[in-house]
Amino acid sequence: MRGWDAGRVAAAADAALAFSPAASESAREGLPGPLRVVIDSREVAAGDLFVGLGGSRVDGGDYAAAALAAGAWGVIVKPVHAPTLMQAPGLGAVLVHPNPLAALGRLAGAWRTELGARVVGITGSTGKTSTKDILAALLRDRLRTVASPANLNTEIGLPLTILAAPPGTEMLVLEMAMRGPGQIAELAAIARPDVGVIVNVGPVHLQQLGSIENVAAAKAELLVALPSGATAVVPAAEPLLEPYRRSDVNVVTFGPNGDVTLADVHADGEVVIATPTQRIALRPSFSQRHNLENLLAATAAALALGVVPAGELNVTFSALRGERVALAGQVLVINDCYNANPMSMRAALDDLAATAPGRRVAVLGDMLELGHGELALHREIGEYAAAQDVALLITVGPRAVAMGDGALSGDGPATDAPVEVHAAEDPAGAARLLLTLLRDGDTVLVKASRGMRLEVVTDTLVAARAPALAGEVS
Repeated sequence: MRGWDAGRVAAAADAALAFSPAASESAREGLPGPLRVVIDSREVAAGDLFVGLGGSRVDGGDYAAAALAAGAWGVIVKPVHAPTLMQAPGLGAVLVHPNPLAALGRLAGAWRTELGARVVGITGSTGKTSTKDILAALLRDRLRTVASPANLNTEIGLPLTILAAPPGTEMLVLEMAMRGPGQIAELAAIARPDVGVIVNVGPVHLQQLGSIENVAAAKAELLVALPSGATAVVPAAEPLLEPYRRSDVNVVTFGPNGDVTLADVHADGEVVIATPTQRIALRPSFSQRHNLENLLAATAAALALGVVPAGELNVTFSALRGERVALAGQVLVINDCYNANPMSMRAALDDLAATAPGRRVAVLGDMLELGHGELALHREIGEYAAAQDVALLITVGPRAVAMGDGALSGDGPATDAPVEVHAAEDPAGAARLLLTLLRDGDTVLVKASRGMRLEVVTDTLVAARAPALAGEVS
């Protein structure tokens, strides 16, 4: 938006222009429009547009004067803030809208149109961030690509991602999250995706949505929003999405018996992906089974955009998603504590079972927002951990206690030794407990819902055991 003047920014945001400095002021440094859009007044730099979002306890508009004093190009605030801000004329443009969040979305939609980039929207109950990271890596060598950083996937994060895309961007890869009905539709209305990817449908946010059928309906809002002639990428074995298929949208399935399948995984790390017309050989920088499934979804989306991937594929995954931290004494920590639900817990335990060379240790915390059946779902994860030969299980939080019960009632490790189970009330307690039980050669999975802040366990281990020297952990 660097070339947009205050009037055009206001029109794009559907806001009223309450005040605009003189032309010589607004065009300082030869840039009539804002350099970027920010929502935290502490991050404002000269030339920024500050959007004062309302919150449950704080109104961002209260900080608009400070943003202007810091050199902001202008602000978008509720009308109530305009009189005070206009008492200091010449500082920057003042735009008003009764709902600054809605103005942010409108502004992002206008910038998406200005860019003319193609857009991929990605959602799913688990794995959407990793799929986004993989797809961005597949596209970047061919197209000027901007992807959602970390997990900026909400009604705030998605517009900020679009608005941060520079002129000349050819591809936007946007992650879309939801906690209730209508939210994916809202994001899709802003992003207007050309390709929609649903990675999977699973038991998440059941407290808000009530049933997995309602989860599917919420995710399928992305399919409903696609324009005629667009492409939908969906898992082949997901009957819950069948009611939302459209005859005017090209549907590509991935996974077993789908249009895009994993044909082979070679010992040297090369994978072969098969489609009805071709075989694609890739050498990804990851080998986890669940991420190979995500690779299929990403490849299907890339092919829909006319990009045929091949060769080396180096992916840097977003933080706290399966990061491997090598520590002294041949200890390996799998730091996968960004979020958790029954699907992602099973996938992480599968990865632990497939890759741990020694004793398998799991520090598993509460899975949140699962509704009335949460204890049964936690117990099932404990049973699954035992079946995957986890030798030591430390549960964290009141719900996760049921995991310990499940582990003790399920099938123990292949050695026939019982699963050793301990319960901790919080991450700090789990970390202290783990330090007393950890052995050289252990592989430790750390996973829970984001609200549990289980990265404390990993941070404590790193502080207590120096990171391994290069080559110490293979």
